[in-house]
Amino acid sequence: MKVGIIGLGFRLGYLGFVFNQMDPDFEIVGYVDPAPAGKPMLEEKGISAGNAYDTPQELIENEEMDLLMIGSPNHMHLDHIRIGIEAGLKVFSEKPIVMTVEQSLELAALLHLHGNERLLVGLVLRYSPLYQDLRKAQQDGLLGDVVSIEASEHIQPYHGAFFMRDWRRYESYAGSFMLEKCCHDLDLYNGVVGARPRYVASFGGRKSFTPQNAPGNDGVNDLEVYHSKPSGWLGADNVFDSDGDIVDYQTAIVEYDNGVSVAFHTNLNVPDEFRRFCVIGAKGMAEGDFVRGFFNVHSARNNEKVIAKTYQAPSETSHHYGADEQMAEDVIKHVRHGAPLPVSALDALEAGILALSMDEARRTRTVVDLSPVWRRYDDALNGMTSGHIPLKSA
Repeated sequence: MKVGIIGLGFRLGYLGFVFNQMDPDFEIVGYVDPAPAGKPMLEEKGISAGNAYDTPQELIENEEMDLLMIGSPNHMHLDHIRIGIEAGLKVFSEKPIVMTVEQSLELAALLHLHGNERLLVGLVLRYSPLYQDLRKAQQDGLLGDVVSIEASEHIQPYHGAFFMRDWRRYESYAGSFMLEKCCHDLDLYNGVVGARPRYVASFGGRKSFTPQNAPGNDGVNDLEVYHSKPSGWLGADNVFDSDGDIVDYQTAIVEYDNGVSVAFHTNLNVPDEFRRFCVIGAKGMAEGDFVRGFFNVHSARNNEKVIAKTYQAPSETSHHYGADEQMAEDVIKHVRHGAPLPVSALDALEAGILALSMDEARRTRTVVDLSPVWRRYDDALNGMTSGHIPLKSA
């Protein structure tokens, strides 16, 4: 499989390696990136990044490819997706695929013209064994009607410090932390609920990565842990006095159209990190943790534990609990043979709109009603309209 890359950063450098493991015929024919942070990673593995080009148009005009992969900073995604789709290519974009509600409507209108099956998305947790087991337990009737969900994504201080130092610290380039990092998780629970979110409330801010909490203030030198994960474009050393505008903790509650409620919590400074969920249904309860690697299901009829599983990543260097390997395998089968995928561009758009509504609710301290947005979104998908729509407070 031949691919071109726009934005050869750390993420697509890693995915290039994983795709190469899954397919010995995988070939990167060219890339566009003025400072390709992922290129040395590929070269260390003996994988060529292909020819360097100055613009996406030059890459597309000069190379034949089965797939165009986009790993550029988030604020460039929509333009790069548009260029690829309008050139007739199948496109894979890292999440989040767009940054604003307005861009979501623009992309929905674009997909109406060209078909949403042309755009693949890197919401990799949909491919994880744990999530697949959760959905199977749900489909097997072990949970009954889903009633409520408690979920979280927490990351260790070294990872939180990376966000405070990397280009992702600026919402103008990455979008909010909830969008950039947690759209993975929101997509998962949208899938479990099986309906669209309607009402959203949220609170959060920055309380850990602040000047008063810098290690030197308690007699400890600036610890290496806060600089252990390298940053790329626009990287900086400042952690506790970062000039970024993202939060380091946030909670949100959501009510869906079918009445299911979800409580979600994220924090960037959790020493013993976890990424867990508890899905409670009328007939049973499913609890799991991607980081700690377990999945349990209990029956509400007799309290019996009917499923107890543990998980281990394929290797010490594997990211996302083995989901990247499964995603690469499935994407290759999809591109070559049209095999189905567990997540779509429309799923990604809906998860992104939910994340954006959480931040609107946090900023305004209001309950956001998403129904006007969904009306305009559906109009755009059906080719009726596109353009600006403000989030509406209830």
